[in-house]
Amino acid sequence: MDGVSTSTDVTEQVPEVPGSGTGRVALSPQAAELLVTLTDIHGPLMFHQSGGCCDGSAPMCYPDGDFKIGGQDVHLGDLTVGGLEKPIGFYMSASQFEYWKHTHLTVDVVKGRGSGFSVEAPEGVRFIIRSRLFTDDEMRELGDL
Repeated sequence: MDGVSTSTDVTEQVPEVPGSGTGRVALSPQAAELLVTLTDIHGPLMFHQSGGCCDGSAPMCYPDGDFKIGGQDVHLGDLTVGGLEKPIGFYMSASQFEYWKHTHLTVDVVKGRGSGFSVEAPEGVRFIIRSRLFTDDEMRELGDL
């Protein structure tokens, strides 16, 4: 995979694949490329944003349906990846969403060991979230102002 960063600075801005996400979450080109490979291996996928604990606050990628979404999870949107038939859902707990609701998230990938529970772990890379605060105009568009 070309262009995979080693920087784990979560505030570093990276390019996004146009139309890859929603107002709340999107994909870097490197993450989109990796998701095509991982879908070929594991079938349709989903993300759940980890709330801390063992893996910090990492976006965890699972085969779709392997992580049970509950009533306290928020669906931030579906990520569209060229070459994949099914979009990839992105979720996080409602309590964590309260902290992140003012933040645009970009799923990116960096070199390094990911979680043993996330499907990218054997590939020598891991997903991370790059973030920035929404502008007032973006917050109005989302209906949060």
